[in-house]
Amino acid sequence: MRNSFLTLAGISVLFFVGCKSKVPATDDLISDNVNNAVEQYSLMTNQIEKSGQVLNPRTLDKDGKTVYVPYRDWTSGFFPGSMWYLYHLTQDKKWETLAVKYTEALDSVQYLTWHHDVGFMAGCSFLNGMRLGNKDYRSVIVRTAKSLSTRFRPNAGVIQSWDVNNSWQAERGWKCPVIIDNMMNLELLFEATCFSGDSTYYNIAVSHADQTLKNHFRTDNSCYHVVDYEPETGEVRKKQTAQGYADESSWARGQAWALYGYTMCYRYTRNPAYLMQACNIYNFIFTNQKLPSDLIPYWDYDALNIPNEPRDVSAAAITASALYELSGYVADMKYKGTADKIMESLSASGYRAEIGTNGYFILKHSVGSIPHGVEIDVPLNYADYYFLEALKRKKDIGR
Repeated sequence: MRNSFLTLAGISVLFFVGCKSKVPATDDLISDNVNNAVEQYSLMTNQIEKSGQVLNPRTLDKDGKTVYVPYRDWTSGFFPGSMWYLYHLTQDKKWETLAVKYTEALDSVQYLTWHHDVGFMAGCSFLNGMRLGNKDYRSVIVRTAKSLSTRFRPNAGVIQSWDVNNSWQAERGWKCPVIIDNMMNLELLFEATCFSGDSTYYNIAVSHADQTLKNHFRTDNSCYHVVDYEPETGEVRKKQTAQGYADESSWARGQAWALYGYTMCYRYTRNPAYLMQACNIYNFIFTNQKLPSDLIPYWDYDALNIPNEPRDVSAAAITASALYELSGYVADMKYKGTADKIMESLSASGYRAEIGTNGYFILKHSVGSIPHGVEIDVPLNYADYYFLEALKRKKDIGR
């Protein structure tokens, strides 16, 4: 069972207005981007290694200085994960050595029980180390899944995303908030069942995916960001947003998480309802009249001042990666074609940084959370991660 899961996985300007820069020919797009990423991340890792510390870059602050995060930050897995992808794309042992070092620095992630994002944190690092580096991190994956499972609320059938007794979440009146991002953490649970033989993790993942499918989506197949449940009865209390423009708006990265999440869930379950939902989300995104012609969305499809709103490159990169996987499950070539167009846009100079700039991150113009006033029009490590993952998937399809 373990090998079959991993094989499927392997197949598997603040107000920037458009990009008309020259991009490489299709045949050269992968090699051009890989070379660019190697140069940028070599500068980044050289700087970190010279410090003598194990530092984990997330973004740039308002002064253009690199923001480093501790292991417990939800984005901590993306930097080592990007190095695993660089190792796969180049077969340069340098990246394997660095990937192991920065992955194993996250060992304590497996014990976090107050964090629903441990799926991101351990999956992008340790799980990629297994897939791409042939490392035996099974015990870390299973232990992390056990920690994540403590957040499962059986009466509601969902994994609670955020605690509600501290920080800004305590002010929202929620009891059991579930965010669409949480779909991404289910991969860890599916893999944990594969490694351990314990179906508990698989069943939790399926329950969460089913409840999210039931309650998170509108009739047009856009999704809410936050659905709050009554944990004892499973009743839906509220449908709101935390990072989108408004409760009834369509936050761009949320739609990307949903597309990726249901495509991934189909990989493990072969449930046609999940595949259909992924295709439905695609239709919402790519028939949306407010999606720019270069397919790099504004941070929210319903933001008030479009076209004078920031783009979110991270949403585009996540979407492209998801579509390459989706194209392997559906005969229609439009999914790969759309992913290719997104990658061409991201490869142009309007979105991809010049070597030596942008804090040595690959991509520019991402958005963290405008309602919170943080990470607006900056590079983000997860935009780079999903861009590299999309390159890997595009290359694998080409083979």
